[in-house]
Amino acid sequence: MSLAAPFDAVAGMLQEGVILPALYQLGLMQWEEWSFGWALFAVYGAAQVAITFMICMPLEWWRPVEKWDDHKSEWVDVFYTLVSRVGVLPLVTFVLFSQIQMTLNGWLADQGLVAPTLEGVFPWLLGKPVLVFLIYAAILDFGEYWRHRLSHVFNWWYSLHAVHHAQRQMTFWSDDRNHLIDDMIGFVWFMVIALIVGVPPLQFPMMVLLLRLLESLSHANARVNFGWLGERLLVSPRFHRAHHGMLAAGVRSVNYGAVLPWWDMMFGTADFSADYVKTGDPTAEEAMATGSYFAQQWAGIRRMLRSLVRADASAP
Repeated sequence: MSLAAPFDAVAGMLQEGVILPALYQLGLMQWEEWSFGWALFAVYGAAQVAITFMICMPLEWWRPVEKWDDHKSEWVDVFYTLVSRVGVLPLVTFVLFSQIQMTLNGWLADQGLVAPTLEGVFPWLLGKPVLVFLIYAAILDFGEYWRHRLSHVFNWWYSLHAVHHAQRQMTFWSDDRNHLIDDMIGFVWFMVIALIVGVPPLQFPMMVLLLRLLESLSHANARVNFGWLGERLLVSPRFHRAHHGMLAAGVRSVNYGAVLPWWDMMFGTADFSADYVKTGDPTAEEAMATGSYFAQQWAGIRRMLRSLVRADASAP
């Protein structure tokens, strides 16, 4: 039995018992051919949550940065994670990306063009799938660095991103704590870059799962660093915690890298000196820090609207 067999079996049950009946009731049976892929990567997403838990939870128990009596805000972050990893993320990373890439490739073929790939541009990469996968991952991480950094530059955008930064009890669950609009911007940004560089549709969701696993680790409430060299190869919980520090919130932050610290080092935003600082955003209203999921979402929209009104009022 292959390692994928149990995942295939569970995905088949999910497809038959939940997804296909839902598509039928909603009149969306044109998506039937994609339903198994969606189910499969929902199962992989659930497995990723379980793996993340098994890796990060012991680290947080072993060497926690902080301990709290009230864990209510952490449970909200758990809800964010389940919605993102098991619900929305598989839909976007498999169904939507595959459909868009297939349509784009068909259009290019009609124009007598071939969609770009790394192997097509650099033939010496042919037959080196692991290296190609890692290069694609580095390119996507480079794009994520700039998306993240820009979200701290524009006030309207940071008003949404502040939902992520408002958490004063940051744990590995906090990685998916994002405003829905901010998430949508991130998904579009990520997919456009993947389409431009030609990430294969079957590699894309696996790449997302791997990168998100490492991002979750970087948010862990654990006194973990990778040493002088390791900290310069991979973003650690200590390195990323400096980005979430109260004094770093907003436009003057540091350590924007999601998985690789190389881009921070290259563009002068790396800070390897900070200790395990307290997290949170003192400019965020309390609802963003301790409110329910819907209270946080609404608080982000209110802050964005206020930012846009101020910008409009100050325009000449």
